[in-house]
Amino acid sequence: MTARISFLALALPVLLAAAHPDPARANDLAGVVELFTSQGCSSCPPADAELSRLAETGEVLALSYHVDYWNYLGWADTLSSKANTDRQYGYAKSFRRNNVYTPQAVINGQDHANGADGAAVMAILTKLSSIGAGLSVEVNASMGADQLNISVGAGEGKADIVVVYFDEATTVQIKRGENAGQSITYRNSVRDMETVGMWEGKAMSLKLPPSVLSAHPGRGCAILLQIVGNNGTPGRILGAALIESPNPT
Repeated sequence: MTARISFLALALPVLLAAAHPDPARANDLAGVVELFTSQGCSSCPPADAELSRLAETGEVLALSYHVDYWNYLGWADTLSSKANTDRQYGYAKSFRRNNVYTPQAVINGQDHANGADGAAVMAILTKLSSIGAGLSVEVNASMGADQLNISVGAGEGKADIVVVYFDEATTVQIKRGENAGQSITYRNSVRDMETVGMWEGKAMSLKLPPSVLSAHPGRGCAILLQIVGNNGTPGRILGAALIESPNPT
């Protein structure tokens, strides 16, 4: 399938200026884009490239979730996991969809589009920002000598504080399946997630112990403040922060 690639990187500063008039704040992000992708999906490489461009801007928290349901096509995705697939199915329930697809980009946990269609992703980011449904709660995170410090500002509602660990860049030589013969570098591929706290609308801070960080050496780290339904389905992302690993592998 031929996917449409937009000049998203050129349009992004316009959104940032409208959504965040004070660019000096370190945690200002235009939004969170979560791409559900697979090394065994022939339609996914353009979306993987689009996510990589988003990640390089540093203005959007761009995360890649490799799903496992295409592994039967002759190539088992080396970055895939059942947990990533479960997260996508959770979004399907939230969106009241009966099916999932790749490449799917979920924006701020609220809407979705073909991940290769940068124009559609951009339009959703702009729409959410214009109606006050962007990232509305300030989240900051910093790496200390032996701990991760997280602070969350005040707001409305309740949400989970989720830590996302990811590989910043992984190059894979695909030998079989629909993308056989391609060498693709994947950005911000999620390897693990864990809920570390609850937020109930009041400003708060917490620290993660060294034992938590040492379980994920050399990985990038992101913080999501996300509403979660009673049935565990992921919902709106209220805030986010990104920490680059000081010693990526």
